Amino acid sequence: MRVLTGIQASGKLHIGNYFGAMKPMIELQEREELFTFIANYHSLTTSKDAALLRELTLDAAIDYLSLGINPDKTTFWVQSDVPEVLELYWILSKFTPMGLLERAHSYKDKVAKGIPANHALFSYPVLMAADILLMDTEKVPVGKDQIQHVEMTRDIAIKFNNEYGEIFTLPEYQVEDHIATIPGIDGQKMSKSYNNAIDIFMETEKKLQKRCNQILTTSTPLGEPLEYNGCHVYNLAALFLDDAGKSDLQRRYQSGEEGYGHFKKYLKELIWEEFAEAREKRAYYIEHPEVVREILNEGANKMRKIAAEKMRTVREVVGIL
Repeated sequence: MRVLTGIQASGKLHIGNYFGAMKPMIELQEREELFTFIANYHSLTTSKDAALLRELTLDAAIDYLSLGINPDKTTFWVQSDVPEVLELYWILSKFTPMGLLERAHSYKDKVAKGIPANHALFSYPVLMAADILLMDTEKVPVGKDQIQHVEMTRDIAIKFNNEYGEIFTLPEYQVEDHIATIPGIDGQKMSKSYNNAIDIFMETEKKLQKRCNQILTTSTPLGEPLEYNGCHVYNLAALFLDDAGKSDLQRRYQSGEEGYGHFKKYLKELIWEEFAEAREKRAYYIEHPEVVREILNEGANKMRKIAAEKMRTVREVVGIL
């Protein structure tokens, strides 16, 4: 089954990003035909700094390769390296009713948050539809806030197919309902916007410990049993543990022999150990950006062959010479 995921280059990755999206993606490449791209055209809707966007695009590639995206199993490229997507975006615009775009929740939410209302932001769902339809995607893993965009993609594809025949595959969205909301240091959903995230690639172990120490806890004194249910430290540590590890940590909480400081140190150790191999890979890729660029070029070349074949069909049916 052909599966497509897109990622925006938006800065440092945190634990919420990893467990909410990246880890499932990395596991997915073991059983599906996975295609993953860095959506730098989409990033233009909010980016104002050209140098920063280029830097973040390369950083995103380095981070994803370091954390487990395998170019031997996953086709991995930068969106702008496959310009056919913009041609399809324009053609699909003809089959996109204004009312469909006006109902987009994401557009309304972003404008309400102060992002300037412009055509790129308004037509974002059409470009996303082009990403998906260009390669006959069957499944699109998304968060619940992106379900509508996949449904809009289907609407656009159906209109096109009604006009010209079964040209595009109708995609299905896939939502990982079992993935819980990852708490930040204040208990809210972990997000860079809330300044409550724990970054995956902290510069030093000392800085990681300092961040873990900022996690909000109750004032239960040392020597009394602690409640692990609802504890932000426990909830984060549990992400890294199997059932036996969780049971052992629960016992430690209930024993009263350790305080929150001990468990914050334990959490730091879990995080530092989990991403040890990724830090080594990341250091290598940072020193060898040409390797990263070559991986992205190979992915783009593979994707352009798929895109070129699809666009030959699309141009023919719509009458483009």
